[in-house]
Amino acid sequence: MSAAPDIARLKRQLAELVALRSENPPGREFEVALYVRDQLAPLGFEVVFDEFKPGRVNIEAKLANGPGPVFAFNTHMDVVPAGEGWSSDPFVLRESEGRLYGRGACDCKGPLAAMLEAVRLLAADRAAWSGTLLAVFVADEEIASEGAKLYASRKPHIDFAVVGEPTSNTVYSAHKGSLRPLVRVLGVPAHSGSPHLGENAIYRAGELLSLIAQTHENDVRHRSHPLVGSASLTVTRIHGGHADNVLPGACELLLDRRLVPGEDEDAVKADIAAMLRLAHERTGLRTEIIEWKPTTGGATETAPDRPIVLASLAACRAHAIAEPGPFGFQGACDLVHFRSTGAEGVVIGPGSLSVAHKADEFVPADEFAVSSLIYRDIAKAMLAG
Repeated sequence: MSAAPDIARLKRQLAELVALRSENPPGREFEVALYVRDQLAPLGFEVVFDEFKPGRVNIEAKLANGPGPVFAFNTHMDVVPAGEGWSSDPFVLRESEGRLYGRGACDCKGPLAAMLEAVRLLAADRAAWSGTLLAVFVADEEIASEGAKLYASRKPHIDFAVVGEPTSNTVYSAHKGSLRPLVRVLGVPAHSGSPHLGENAIYRAGELLSLIAQTHENDVRHRSHPLVGSASLTVTRIHGGHADNVLPGACELLLDRRLVPGEDEDAVKADIAAMLRLAHERTGLRTEIIEWKPTTGGATETAPDRPIVLASLAACRAHAIAEPGPFGFQGACDLVHFRSTGAEGVVIGPGSLSVAHKADEFVPADEFAVSSLIYRDIAKAMLAG
């Protein structure tokens, strides 16, 4: 019979991980990677560091155990900045009324600690599975997923992946993606006392705002997916002008385009360019895309009838998750990059996304312990031959 998780060790490891300040920016994931190495190397894992920028590092720990598929656990080692409003030190784990509080408790050091416990249990029970077990923990998910993108670009062979994010221990098999073009609307500067001699870029940007809203309403929002809902196009930032008494010659809009699985990034970029051309044809509006801001990445899904999804649902049900899914994330995560390697995968983890990135972030202690068993059981199912 499989061993149970060591609850005291789980909590201790989470406390030690929370204490490692890997706030992004700047990240400093290296200290977390060293911690992971010290946990897994004594268990026989082959550990590889990939430091792609000073202090920014991915870590891959591999345990080969006979013939069979390659199964990967993945989550990220960075956390968002602590911010204000905490009831206690965000980098000292605090337990109260069945909750474990701390920055990263659910996003994503809780899943990381649970994965460490799962691989520890698997390493101690090698007769129960055959294949190769990976623990891949990456940098920079909270800003631009540089770590996961770099790892995937190396084309590792992975058959199945479980990505740790807070899902209340339910199964997410799809997520949205995002593109963020920074669009400059051009005008003609002039003295603000003689506005008729220029062209106000802020006014012209207002015309584009109307077209963006129409494009969302008439086209983009009708592109939908059964698990993640509708695609979207909106504006999240605007900046124009450089002096109080000068008619602005430029105004910049940051667009946020959320993609659903099945949408192609290049095709969506072409759609945005076509929208800007339409604005020019209609009104003479002059625009340019200055840059595409970094994002976590595109949309993806693993079909609900695939073995990794079925095994994940079964493992959740076996541990009393009444409605395990599958569901879909409204946001993005690193699953898309593991899917790009050819792996099929899901997203599962303890805690709720509703408390991530906030003061007094927490993970329920019972969910935290159960997640390590769910992780273990999914791996055993996929590595059972």
